[in-house]
Amino acid sequence: MSEEFDALIIGAGQSGPFLAAKLAKAGQKVALIEREHLGGTCVNDGCTPTKTLVASARAAWAVRHAAEFGVSVQGPITVDMRAVKARMNEVVGTSVKSLTEWLRSFKSLEIIMGSGSFVSPREVKVGDRVLSAPRIFINTGGSATIPGWPGLDGVSYLTNTSLLELETVPEHLVIAGGGYIALEFAQIYARFGAKVTVVERDTRIASREDEEISDAIRDILAADGVSFLVGATVSSAERTQHGVRLHLRQDGQDTRIEGSHLLVALGRTPNTADLDLPAAGLGTDARGFIPVDDHLLTTVPGIWALGDVNGRGAFTHTSYNDYEIVSDNLLEGGERSIAHRIPVYGLFIDPPLGRIGMSEAEVRKSGRSALLATYPMARVGRARERGETKGLMKVLVDAQSHQILGAAILGIGGDEVIHSLLQLMAAGTPYTTLMETVHIHPTVSELIPTMLAGLEPLR
Repeated sequence: MSEEFDALIIGAGQSGPFLAAKLAKAGQKVALIEREHLGGTCVNDGCTPTKTLVASARAAWAVRHAAEFGVSVQGPITVDMRAVKARMNEVVGTSVKSLTEWLRSFKSLEIIMGSGSFVSPREVKVGDRVLSAPRIFINTGGSATIPGWPGLDGVSYLTNTSLLELETVPEHLVIAGGGYIALEFAQIYARFGAKVTVVERDTRIASREDEEISDAIRDILAADGVSFLVGATVSSAERTQHGVRLHLRQDGQDTRIEGSHLLVALGRTPNTADLDLPAAGLGTDARGFIPVDDHLLTTVPGIWALGDVNGRGAFTHTSYNDYEIVSDNLLEGGERSIAHRIPVYGLFIDPPLGRIGMSEAEVRKSGRSALLATYPMARVGRARERGETKGLMKVLVDAQSHQILGAAILGIGGDEVIHSLLQLMAAGTPYTTLMETVHIHPTVSELIPTMLAGLEPLR
């Protein structure tokens, strides 16, 4: 005999808890099922802890560079990883506690800890309980992708989750992967004092970005002491007396690299294995994601998939937007969809990258007529004053409509400044409106109009 609810939500990442609360507030009886911890990846082993580490790493950087600002610091600079970890755990714990208390304040919302799997399109089993509802929402997120390298199973490798448990600075951290997770950790641990080497199979790191952005990211990390092996594929891994050895193939030659620790950061795999999707009439695509339409509905009526598990966004903000879309459509009679959602994300190295819309490569591939402008951060007064002149700003504009097609701001405040261009895109406003608007001096944002004034045809 199943227990009846109005809605079942499997997974408590960034969509699940907020949707559960919204439905409960509307008077519905809701079960929120979570097998590990409320808040999902972002709160527990993603955004919150890593950005806390970024802050600690920046503090270490600032002290080491204090003399450049006329500030004298006596004695050697050391990093107490136990204290760093304790601060991180306190920040994470506060977030989880706040979320838990808020969710438990809704009388018609039951939090059920355990792994949920489908029994039928309307039933989910959690332990000995069978729950049923006319609406089921999947928000199970993703986890680190583990490659099938020979010998890896005999190595004590780290993922983005287990790396957070370290209480000492690695002597030599080897990072397999050149994407965003890899690069953020590379800079963090280099600033903590570790030797860091990034091994990337592509010919450049951050390969989804245009070449000059990728090169600038590399320059920023190299200045912190990060080394790179690009165009290198891993043949096998083995444990050594002092850590790990990777056997590589690079430029047609066999080589190897040894380190005390290995971080595997090769992307994310959707968490669908334990759901028994066939019991609900569901399947996955070639990448393991649950297919959804632009309203986040799966191929089975009454079942939605939100967040990383649907392959339509891989960020906390896209997952939260999934919740907003579904909530508005179900409770407010809206017609919102992800069809016109503007791609937007950040790389939280220091200084950060803010990215929106299309890259130059994507604009060229589209064949449309466009304008392009770039501006070095070295010419931004705020950056010079802060002694952080690495990076650049870049924007692409439609030549006919004068609307923003995409932009990248890599440099001080880039993750915040980019939103001024994002709002312009969302409103469909021509770039000339921003270019003709007076901005505050001295800021990074004041140089956006200057950059726009330098737009030239993309050749």
